[in-house]
Amino acid sequence: MEWLHGIFQKSPEAALFLSLAVGYAFGKIKFGKFQFGGVAGSLIVAVIVSQVGVQVDNGVKSVMFALFIYAVGYDSGPQFFNSLNRQSLREIAMAVFMAIAGLVTVLVVAKLFHLDKGLAAGLAAGGMTQSAIIGTAGDAIAQLGLSAEETKRLQANVAVGYAVTYVFGSFGAILICANLLPKFMGKDLRTAALEAEAGLKGGGTRAGPGQAAAAPALVGRLFRVEGVDGRNVSEVEGLAHDDFTIERVSRAGKPLDLAPDLRLAKGDIVLVVGRRAPVVETAARIGTEVHDVEGMALLMQTRQAVFTRKGFNNKTIDEVRAAVDRSMRHGLYITAITRGGQPLSVLPNTVLQHGDVVSFYGTAADTARAVEATGYPLATDGKTDFVYMGAGVFLGLMIGLLVAHVGGIPLTLGSGGGALLAGLLFGWARSKRPMFGAMPSEAGQLLRDFGLAAFVAIVGLNSGLQAVQTIKESGITIFLLGVVVTVVPLILTMLFGRWVLRYDNAAVLAGALSGSRSANPAFGEILDKAASPVPTVPFALTYALANVLLTLLGPLIVGLA
Repeated sequence: MEWLHGIFQKSPEAALFLSLAVGYAFGKIKFGKFQFGGVAGSLIVAVIVSQVGVQVDNGVKSVMFALFIYAVGYDSGPQFFNSLNRQSLREIAMAVFMAIAGLVTVLVVAKLFHLDKGLAAGLAAGGMTQSAIIGTAGDAIAQLGLSAEETKRLQANVAVGYAVTYVFGSFGAILICANLLPKFMGKDLRTAALEAEAGLKGGGTRAGPGQAAAAPALVGRLFRVEGVDGRNVSEVEGLAHDDFTIERVSRAGKPLDLAPDLRLAKGDIVLVVGRRAPVVETAARIGTEVHDVEGMALLMQTRQAVFTRKGFNNKTIDEVRAAVDRSMRHGLYITAITRGGQPLSVLPNTVLQHGDVVSFYGTAADTARAVEATGYPLATDGKTDFVYMGAGVFLGLMIGLLVAHVGGIPLTLGSGGGALLAGLLFGWARSKRPMFGAMPSEAGQLLRDFGLAAFVAIVGLNSGLQAVQTIKESGITIFLLGVVVTVVPLILTMLFGRWVLRYDNAAVLAGALSGSRSANPAFGEILDKAASPVPTVPFALTYALANVLLTLLGPLIVGLA
């Protein structure tokens, strides 16, 4: 092993990327329905690699965690602040109760079994599968003013507690959220999801990730003109109050120049694009539907614009439609509106506000005209605004330097908590003013995945030797205590949700419960059993809050344990 030690001494970053590669490969292996996942896999492999002797600079560890936690906050910011309203009080209460139950459980266990601050924080990180606690707790330990050796020991124990308890932390959440909860509610998740869907307005269902409506709202159809010969294009479009448009006309196999006053003749082929209902209702009046006519293909486009048009703020879609010229709105369809990162219903009485992001569907020329008239085009070049991101991370690190002494106990957010808070604020600000601060979802996902996995792997590499020794001495005890930390908060929160918050649908409660524990594996199992996106909304709300609240347990446990 000396040759490997020599390699890692010369290039410790090689050990880091080896741990990531092998760790993610190991994390994909399924043991029944359970798999470790890339983060836990990277930690386990890093601990093994560390036995040959390797140290990665702690500055790299800090940078990786700051990037990860800032990206988490940036992504959760809009949902987090939008969740703080009367309509989401149940979800807020659920997430807060879970965090408090977890904190109290960990503190009681630590007191009864005389655990040090590091092991206590590790129990929380693994037992509640909140990997970010490793970083926030480590930052808090560094602020205690202890010797370098003691600080390193406690920080290593955080990783030990996490590694030993993480497996059941994930597995236990699946058992309780996806198996015990439906039995407790007396109804399986699929049946409950169908009942919730039936109760939605209009009886419709909402599409989840990878899903699309079988009968889309916007369609394109080809017709051979029979019933509207002699009428011009504008008159035919007026039959449906401009809810569809004629985009192409072919006569005797040759395309004609399209104009509002172009008169249609019997036998013409017309391409009609618009909302499905008016197209279907008017189809018989236009003529017979045909398909695969040469020269009638047309590409449509979706563009997004930030709504800033003067004189139209706080007006409904119907009012805006009535105020603009018919030629301006011709061929344009609003497909989506988001405000503060949250989707709004596209209805005639939906009120538009400055800062809303409006999605237009139509031809390239029509959508370009709409974006220019609406305000500013939303950047779609896939580039990250590093000015905004750099300022956000800098502000977060500055916040992390602040220390408050409460009853002689030093409390600090640390660099991790500070970056999380800055990410929340900057992500929320971006949702309010989308003209700046872009971070494509793919870039954010890379920062979250790579930042966390690299951070955890470095913790394993730097602390692995001590971790193995601690596991040999008290591994079974820590594991059993982790079971308590996993099960007790989940059971208490489930009962709180059912009897105090009055959740009466198993699928909705399961989504909220898994989100309040930020338990992604459990949520995946819930979606699989529900076969419906119904659990997604309560999960998203509680998950956004839990990512913040559970992460902040790190410094609280270090300060109070």
